[in-house]
Amino acid sequence: MPATTKPKLSDAPFSRRGSVINLRLPERDKELIDAAAAATGKTRTEFVVDSAKQSAIDVLLDRRLLELNEAEWTAFTAALDDPPPPNAALRKLMARKAPWEA
Repeated sequence: MPATTKPKLSDAPFSRRGSVINLRLPERDKELIDAAAAATGKTRTEFVVDSAKQSAIDVLLDRRLLELNEAEWTAFTAALDDPPPPNAALRKLMARKAPWEA
């Protein structure tokens, strides 16, 4: 996927049986997943979906790390201390739910 392309997150309402993801994995991996699912009181599907969703959230949040030099940090904190007034674009952005909250 090109760096400028954002993944499309469905606006469709939650469906218990929406999309299907098939996996092929070694038996040992399946046994490991089954053991972890049992230890948490979840079905294999619940465990895999919960784990995959949490991993996806972590990946998306990790991509928002800022690395700034001292001058950039000073400019950044100055902008935070004196933000411009809200506009229509900001209101629209702040009204959106995070992809994992949809």
